[in-house]
Amino acid sequence: MPDLFGRVVTLLLAVLDYLGLRKQRPAGTPSADATEQRGDYGKAVARLHDDEREVGPLDETENRRLRRIKLFGATGSVLILIGALGTGAVPVLQNPVAGMRVLSLPSRMFGTALALSIGGSIILVVAWLLIGRFAVGRFSVEVLHGRSPERRMSRRQADRTLMLWITPIILAPPLLSKDVYSYLAQSAIAYRGMDPYSVSPVRGLGVDHILTRSVPNLWRDTPAPYGPLFLWMGEGITKVTGANITAAIFLHRCLALVGIALIVWALPRLARRCGVSSVAALWLGAMNPLVILHLAGGIHNEALMLGMMLVGLELSFRAIYGPDMLRKPGTLVPTRAGWILIAGGAVLAASAMIKVTSMLALGFVGIALAMRWGATLPALRHAPMREWWARSKASVYALALSGGFYVVILAVVMIGISLATGLGFGWTGTLSTGAIVRSWMSIPTLLGVTTGRIGVGLGLGEHTQAILDVIRPLGQVIAGLFIIRWMLATLGGRLHPLGALGVSMATVVLLFPFVQAWYLLWAVIPLAAWATGAWFRISTIAASAIIAIVVMPTSSNTSGIVLAQGVLAGVIMVAALTALFFEERSPRLWRRRRTGADEAGTSDDETDAEPAEKTPTP
Repeated sequence: MPDLFGRVVTLLLAVLDYLGLRKQRPAGTPSADATEQRGDYGKAVARLHDDEREVGPLDETENRRLRRIKLFGATGSVLILIGALGTGAVPVLQNPVAGMRVLSLPSRMFGTALALSIGGSIILVVAWLLIGRFAVGRFSVEVLHGRSPERRMSRRQADRTLMLWITPIILAPPLLSKDVYSYLAQSAIAYRGMDPYSVSPVRGLGVDHILTRSVPNLWRDTPAPYGPLFLWMGEGITKVTGANITAAIFLHRCLALVGIALIVWALPRLARRCGVSSVAALWLGAMNPLVILHLAGGIHNEALMLGMMLVGLELSFRAIYGPDMLRKPGTLVPTRAGWILIAGGAVLAASAMIKVTSMLALGFVGIALAMRWGATLPALRHAPMREWWARSKASVYALALSGGFYVVILAVVMIGISLATGLGFGWTGTLSTGAIVRSWMSIPTLLGVTTGRIGVGLGLGEHTQAILDVIRPLGQVIAGLFIIRWMLATLGGRLHPLGALGVSMATVVLLFPFVQAWYLLWAVIPLAAWATGAWFRISTIAASAIIAIVVMPTSSNTSGIVLAQGVLAGVIMVAALTALFFEERSPRLWRRRRTGADEAGTSDDETDAEPAEKTPTP
């Protein structure tokens, strides 16, 4: 028992040392100097960022290549649109293309539709990778060595490329997910005056209702896990569309597109604020194939959450890092900058009413505001107890004032939205609804399920759920400790609040109890505006490309043979279209080359014939 107690104490002290919460004084260092040390918070993470220089536009040759890649990617989007008519998440009832001679062909030829969808996704990913040369540079020259390219495409070219690639997806049925049907059912429950946080689609609408029929079985008897602001928007859509599923899906996709538009607006501004190329940030963040396939194609509310979060961050940073005072001297009346600060906090709080994950951004914005008011990390560390309050009270006051400011804004927005929408506070009790999913992308869940399977194989019994009940909360505690560390690194001035938020989001995703493919964007999009390190960009590019291809539009009854045939046909299609787009195929150039070869052959024949004519006959 004493040994166990000693180990626990040692472990606790190690955790306090890691977080910098244990009072220490380096040997041989004067007290005054020790209190000014920032510690090692975020040293490794800080290497992810370096300022990028602005470069000139592309030359004529590069513009021609860019146009060809744009059309190549658009071809992939069109193939996805056609394939989605057979592999998309079409509704069980009210399928708008059912019975049409041409448009219903993909649904009657699933193998062909699967090949088109897989091939289109690969083409879109390849086009994104190819166009990255004009955003972040060549892999082996600029990206691998953390250099800026000599030239980049313009912001206008990047915006037009994204619009071109995303337009066919707008017309496609929902891709890779049926979550939108849960949105429709839960919104209809709210529209009927019932509580979607306590009433499931089966109980609120009935098992045979037209909306319930399209909800996946896993979610038919579960309450809504989303914020009241999102369900209120869905309730308005239900009021307009009624039982018309096609119109409701289109309007929900419009909400997702609004979120993507907000991302496109805010991301370049945040990137410039952090000294990063706006085009590079747009390419990695907004043009990411996960955004096109999952946020726009899958119609997920993360698009609106992330868009509002980035807008709130930009407004907040504009006020915090601007030169203007936040309030009029001698009063509590906000100036123009103060109102912008309040608006930024309100938008951040409202984004949490779409999905609660974005609430994390308020913590890092609060630290940035406290630093403007004089809070520093060095004054809070290594000070002798008798001097601690004298040295630290200014920082404590600044942190408390900033924290109180954002707590008030969050409380006002949360209470206001919950009451104004009439949905109340039931959403606070359904945040863990998604935990019923056992996702292989969640590290705690993967470890828990793997351990449970090993136990079953060893004859120890089925204890998977019990293991998950332990390892999932433990993962959340570990994530919380890491987030505290990133907050301290921000307070110490080593990490920009945006970068620290992105790293914290990555920590949450890695240790979250349940993870979906598009959750990766929680971290990628904010980090795209701050992180420029080689290993970050390489790993992010690789993860985005792989996940965009690996997550296929298949179902549980798709046989392995059909999947293998679809993959093989899709790869052959990609190879053929790549050759068609990027090999020289101009008829005029082909004739010129052929004519040149004929003339060269004739000249050679004449040259070879001359000596024979001059040679005398023996």
